[in-house]
Amino acid sequence: MDAIKQWLSQNSLSLSVLKYLAWVIFILVVVQFFRRYIKKNLPDSTTRYRSQKGIEIFGYLLLIILTLSYFTGNIKDFTLAIGLFTAGITITLQELILSIAGSIYIFVVKVYKPGDRVQINGIKGDIIDIDSIYTTMMEIGEWVTSDNYSGRIVKLSNAFVFRGPIYNYSQDFPFIWDEFDLPIRYGSDVELAKTLFINVATEVLNEYTTDSLAKWKDVVGKYYIEDAVVAPTLAISMTDNWISFNLRYIVDYKKRRMTKHVLNEKIHQEVEKTNGKVVLASATIEIIRLPEVTIQK
Repeated sequence: MDAIKQWLSQNSLSLSVLKYLAWVIFILVVVQFFRRYIKKNLPDSTTRYRSQKGIEIFGYLLLIILTLSYFTGNIKDFTLAIGLFTAGITITLQELILSIAGSIYIFVVKVYKPGDRVQINGIKGDIIDIDSIYTTMMEIGEWVTSDNYSGRIVKLSNAFVFRGPIYNYSQDFPFIWDEFDLPIRYGSDVELAKTLFINVATEVLNEYTTDSLAKWKDVVGKYYIEDAVVAPTLAISMTDNWISFNLRYIVDYKKRRMTKHVLNEKIHQEVEKTNGKVVLASATIEIIRLPEVTIQK
């Protein structure tokens, strides 16, 4: 016992480090215990997810307080300790600090949340997880067309929230505008075509138009933005080959591809029912008149 006491008295710094590590391990174990307890006992996925993240952030803050108070000897020395701590690790741990700050910023400001569809740093996808350092996305696009999943899971540093624009497809207004062109041959009944296209769009998009109207009013009331038309609209332009009908409409951000498919299918069916009064155009060459050729013998 005397030898142990003598060693402890001669190695007070080592003892302090061991005590500190013991506290760190204890805090981490407690945090993990509560995370698992919440995961098993909270049925609602949203509440469970937020609670787990809250406990994780609380654990990090507790470790920071423990570190500062333990090595400064007095919790009143926080200002000096934080200054020294920041000066020492700003350069070497800049990315980590920005990532942790970014995670706090994401949760406080609500830049995005799990389930949102966003585009960050040129990568588009659905947010499937946000932790203290990384945002995890299920990628959309790349080698697949439209808004289909590519199958790749992408991890992005939370520091990107400070480095560039973030495009959120679903925050505040879970609808987007989409459009496509319908080429109609010259000589077709233009008024019939207009009526046909608008009627089909109104029928298919009625639910989206109704739901988006209330949401858009909230957006106009919240932000400095002009009011917009959410009902389907047509714009006509004349080209060298055909009359181009541009159909613009609003749609759920996750159903853009399927909605465009349904619209094209129904419009094609209705055009076929006009018995030639409305004809879809294509890039073909129509010979109107052959030149006369005189052959001299």
